[in-house]
Amino acid sequence: MAETSEENRALRSLVAIYRQLSGLAAQDADLGTVTQLVAERAGATAVVISQKMGILAAAAPGGSYPETARYAQDNLIHPRLTPALAEAASTRRVVRAPLPGDGRALMVAPVLVGEQVTAYLMVLVPEGDRRGEELTEHAATICGVVLGRDRVVAAAASEVRDDLVEGLLSGSARGEEETNRWAHHLGYDRDVDHRAVFVALAGPPVQTEQGRALVQRAAVATGRFFGAQAPGSIVSVRDAEVVAVVAEPDPEGTVSRAAQLGAMCVQRIGALFPNAAVTVGVGGICRQPARIAASYEEARRTAEATQRLGRHGAVAVFDELGVRRLLFQVPDVGQLRRFAREVLGDLGDEYLTTLRCYFRENNSPQRASRILHVHPNTVNYRIRRVAELTGHDLDSYRDRLALQVALEILEALGDLPPGRDQRTR
Repeated sequence: MAETSEENRALRSLVAIYRQLSGLAAQDADLGTVTQLVAERAGATAVVISQKMGILAAAAPGGSYPETARYAQDNLIHPRLTPALAEAASTRRVVRAPLPGDGRALMVAPVLVGEQVTAYLMVLVPEGDRRGEELTEHAATICGVVLGRDRVVAAAASEVRDDLVEGLLSGSARGEEETNRWAHHLGYDRDVDHRAVFVALAGPPVQTEQGRALVQRAAVATGRFFGAQAPGSIVSVRDAEVVAVVAEPDPEGTVSRAAQLGAMCVQRIGALFPNAAVTVGVGGICRQPARIAASYEEARRTAEATQRLGRHGAVAVFDELGVRRLLFQVPDVGQLRRFAREVLGDLGDEYLTTLRCYFRENNSPQRASRILHVHPNTVNYRIRRVAELTGHDLDSYRDRLALQVALEILEALGDLPPGRDQRTR
């Protein structure tokens, strides 16, 4: 009779715990609250671990989280636990894990979200506690409800954030006030200058499913790169492109931070994905959120034009394009190259380098000679030979303009030889 009465008390206590656990699920409680309730009502240590045995939540009667987590790490999580986790995941049932004999039993239950095992609940109960298995199983179910709800909330939050980012980039807000509100929700600092960075990704020339998967992986890695290197930046990852709006703390600097990040991105993604082509365009300065869309458009057009010219691996900054902004509008790259060759003929690398430096130094043989490390007379001689070989008069405004445009075309196409006269971009 006494035994029956004890069983009834245990059953009533278990039912009460079930009700409280179910109530927690309805109250949007987190994993910490669930494990705390199990610990307090069952007089047990409760720990939730991830698939890789990382501690997600831990609680014990009268113990703090750090103490309980440290105890679990030192005494419960070890290689001998692996078979028990595998069995729990396979059977979808509670299993008893091996534990040094100290009068307690370790129950392990899979935490399911749908059909997927996402975590494990471990409950350390007295050896003779008849409620241990049932309690662990029900608590694991509630943990699954909590994790599933968290996933839904996280997915919804991510979707809302993506919508806000796309709205800022497209400029689709209904007025400046709404644009400012969207930017504020995304953490945009209106007291700091920013630039949009557009990363265009391409796979092997022959389009295959494998190539498309490669580009998508490269895009995800690019998004992570900007998240790590420029915390707080606004990042949007698409199938074959990534956009990041990054802070530009020194807009008057020699090299913009956005351009530096672009160069680092080209190097990093190129090393991780050798078969993926990476091209970066950097937009103009923006501070007010309403200007973000314009910076994005500048970055996108710059990257796509640079990509179309075959300059994979290049970082082009919109502010530095100059006349190339117009050249990029010509759809036929072959037409640009033919024009340049018609104007410059078959000038060798030495003459092309000297002519470019001469123009950049405002037609000064002295300044050009210092950069090229030759005598001014050598510069004068080469310039005269350019005029003779091309048939152009460098004293004529039109002829000079044609030569300068031709040089800009070759530089945009990457057809000019590297030389000492090239500025750091």
